[in-house]
Amino acid sequence: MNSQRLSLLLEYLKNDPNDPFNLYAIATEYRTNSPEKAQQYYEQLLEQHPEYLPTYYHCANLYIELDRDDEAESTFKKGIQLARAQGNSLALRELQNAYNEFLFDD
Repeated sequence: MNSQRLSLLLEYLKNDPNDPFNLYAIATEYRTNSPEKAQQYYEQLLEQHPEYLPTYYHCANLYIELDRDDEAESTFKKGIQLARAQGNSLALRELQNAYNEFLFDD
């Protein structure tokens, strides 16, 4: 985690709390060293910006790492549904592949 970058991202969030990318970038920054903090930001994204598609893949994978399989499955399914609704074939393919791998490994 780069504390300088994190400080800058937190400032961006303070200045523009309605930009989902700021939350996403902060969650990503926390992902390695503080997964619980990352989870808080991903969940905030899912609640406040449910249309922000990149969240679903990363949040679902974090849930897998945290042994929260029910939440992972639910998040994958919602992301797949959203990708279809948005017509985003690349995200749909990535989410479906990750979900299928999750099911196979489970």
